[in-house]
Amino acid sequence: MTSPIPTPSAVPSAVSPDAPDVVTIPLYESRKKLYPKAVHGFFAHWRWALVWLTQIVYYGLPWLNWNGRQAVLFDLLSRRFYLGGLVLYPQDFIYLTGLLVMSALSLFLFTAVAGRLWCGYACPQTVYTEIFMWIEKLVEGDRAARMRLDAAPMSAAKLGRKVGKHALWLLVALWTGFTFVGYFTPIRTLGVEVVAGALGPWQTFWIFFYSFATYGFAGFMREQVCKYMCPYARFQSAMFDKDTLIVTYDAARGEPRGSRGKKVDPASRGLGACVDCTLCVQVCPTGIDIRKGLQYECIGCGACADVCDEVMDKFGYERGLVKYSTQNAMNQGWNRAQIVRRALRPRVLIYSFVLGAIAVAVGVSLFLRVPMKVDVIRDRGALARMVEFGRIENVYRLQVMNATEERQMVGIQVEGLPGIALASDARVEVLPAEVRSVAVRVQVPPGASPGSHPITFRLQAEGDKAIRVEEKTTFLVPR
Repeated sequence: MTSPIPTPSAVPSAVSPDAPDVVTIPLYESRKKLYPKAVHGFFAHWRWALVWLTQIVYYGLPWLNWNGRQAVLFDLLSRRFYLGGLVLYPQDFIYLTGLLVMSALSLFLFTAVAGRLWCGYACPQTVYTEIFMWIEKLVEGDRAARMRLDAAPMSAAKLGRKVGKHALWLLVALWTGFTFVGYFTPIRTLGVEVVAGALGPWQTFWIFFYSFATYGFAGFMREQVCKYMCPYARFQSAMFDKDTLIVTYDAARGEPRGSRGKKVDPASRGLGACVDCTLCVQVCPTGIDIRKGLQYECIGCGACADVCDEVMDKFGYERGLVKYSTQNAMNQGWNRAQIVRRALRPRVLIYSFVLGAIAVAVGVSLFLRVPMKVDVIRDRGALARMVEFGRIENVYRLQVMNATEERQMVGIQVEGLPGIALASDARVEVLPAEVRSVAVRVQVPPGASPGSHPITFRLQAEGDKAIRVEEKTTFLVPR
């Protein structure tokens, strides 16, 4: 038996009539372009509401001002991060860790309760695909018109529509990339640099990289990202159970399916409620048939439920042939109240408790956070030296970080050894959101025992008694 090298155009498991013992197995299946049909309904309205909400926040947030500067700015060059009234430094990385942990737990919680809500309504891939498909429909028409246009030979009208569509896609993608970089470079300054053609290399790279990713993912790859690139589709089964709310097809009510007229009684023909119109497949953004049961490609957007309800209304049947439900509810005939009660199961309560505890801990930590930090760095040029009157001196460099947006006059004290005192200025001015480096000379009287001794620097803002920090270090006395 021989196995020739498979080709993309080969038919799966095709058997050659001339050589019946030769089987051709393709390594992959060529992608078939999907033409999702526009749909209206309850879940579509929710989806578009989330599109508007997320994009208003994303595009609008960099333009908001706070105390004369950008309200949300991750200034990597100066290593300062502004979130409204908060000024964070790299030393505050723990808050980012807490945010990531809360995001992961939220994903686990929402998935356990209601499946892939994030994918269907708020994921950037879903949001920008919705925007790009809306532009596509606006320029080329709905599903049937797009299919006819793609099948037609090239003409001036077809070329004009294609160019117009891609021009609008590129415009949205470039604005998206520009906004993304605007979170790391002041967006007004960035706009001036774009107009003047004075962008730096990294700004240029990230604007075009993010624009290219948006244009490619939302314009061309679409469902391929959800089906093959996103890891969430692969490990979602670990977070699902039989009480997870998913988009389901009521096979007991819908089967056997078949076409019929609006005035035909399905019972007289032995048919179920499904009229086999395939509209649920035509509106699906990933191209699956929900009637085949739960599939990992389903993103839970509810488009099939919306269009199926429209068909049920036209035929005068009860809605809900395709709906959000759980496997246990479908098997045991539960009502909505029973589904809601079952949602409060142990794993959901544990996720909620842990998420709430971490959120409270992060919130309390932020509330109690002292908006000033200090790092003590010993002068490596001279660990210890003897100065006038036989006193022993150590030199330190204090990195004082002012995490407020007000000028602070900070008093410096040191303690830990008998007679220890500052031999330099005990007051330092730190400007708003500034990191000030201060050289500090610390002396002890002669006669101190040799060795390393723990000491403590105390810094107190004169205008705000709540701003007080301590930092421990060591004082070296030579032998």
